[in-house]
Amino acid sequence: MKRAVIFLLIFCVFMSPCLMISKALAVEDPPQISASAAAVMEIETGRVLYGKDVDKRCPMASTTKIMTAITAIECGDLSDIVEVSDNASGVEGSSIWLEVGERLTLEDLLYGLMLRSGNDAAVAIAEHIGGSVEKFVDIMNSKAREIGARNTHFVNPHGLPDEDHYTTAYDLALITAYAMKNPVFKQIVSTKYRKIPWEGHEWDRAMQNKNKLLWKYEGANGVKTGYTKEAGRCLVAAAYRNGMQLVAVVLNDGPMWEDSMALLDYGFDNFSMYEALPKNKTVIDVPVLRGKENRVALKTARAVVIPVTDEERNSLRIEFHYPSAIEAPIAAGKDYGTVEVLLDGQTIATDKLIAVQDVKDKNYFRELRGLIERWLTPAI
Repeated sequence: MKRAVIFLLIFCVFMSPCLMISKALAVEDPPQISASAAAVMEIETGRVLYGKDVDKRCPMASTTKIMTAITAIECGDLSDIVEVSDNASGVEGSSIWLEVGERLTLEDLLYGLMLRSGNDAAVAIAEHIGGSVEKFVDIMNSKAREIGARNTHFVNPHGLPDEDHYTTAYDLALITAYAMKNPVFKQIVSTKYRKIPWEGHEWDRAMQNKNKLLWKYEGANGVKTGYTKEAGRCLVAAAYRNGMQLVAVVLNDGPMWEDSMALLDYGFDNFSMYEALPKNKTVIDVPVLRGKENRVALKTARAVVIPVTDEERNSLRIEFHYPSAIEAPIAAGKDYGTVEVLLDGQTIATDKLIAVQDVKDKNYFRELRGLIERWLTPAI
């Protein structure tokens, strides 16, 4: 493909005047935190707004269950009935007191997993979805690679200590950003209270979410706590404000609540979502080979919206990549190029360039036959 680079230094082509004249504000210094590793990520672009040792491998305790939950949601049916095995009932650590032979829906177990961090729920889910814990963990690791979490490895679905069970702040933020785009996952982790059945008892299990930020922090909508002696206190927190969804990860952090709130504040106070390109913006006409039209227009598939500081807006560069020519037939809506938004040489957002219209190919044999037929047909 021919690389065509267009530097958009004057954003008035695409932006409203009021955005152009907004005064750049100084960015605050990031907070000083105690975590061994930390990251703040905007979920749509995956841009890291703050990082501390983001690629350092760390144990992550029960924040493991973020991957357990999204794997189960994608691979299972919420209405599935799960029967609790002896293996699940007897697992050590945090529990929702599952009993051998008890039958619950997958949905109920997911609430027990994410609100009360049930290790027994994790094993029951894993055995149901994977047929065994080991096979389910294989699915978790495959999904992690698919998401792009290259420095993560799971050994179990609950996060109990194992030297081969680890992640990084960046990977855990990436996994969570992926999971938060799933409406079922998002609903579960933002739930403060939930009752699920308890066979053989006169009352249901009443569960309150362990994530204190759901009560303490404006816009909080997830995600998961974790603790083991080896991992320390871990928290993945999420919050939504002013059209921006952030995820904050802290690993091995004593004051995890305070640090997570400070990191989220830093993200919301200094960054905002900025429309670098609007949806359906025609950006180029490309020659067409062997088509009934000579050229076809390419446009943005959707609005390109990115988290930036006010100061960064003036440093953005936009590049369009498209072929020197496109061979017919061409389908409207199909992608034939890409757009990149760069800051300081780093790509922070990409999207597709799609064809505005269909372009049919020229069938020279058919056209020649039509010409001959018209020539041989006597005029009336």
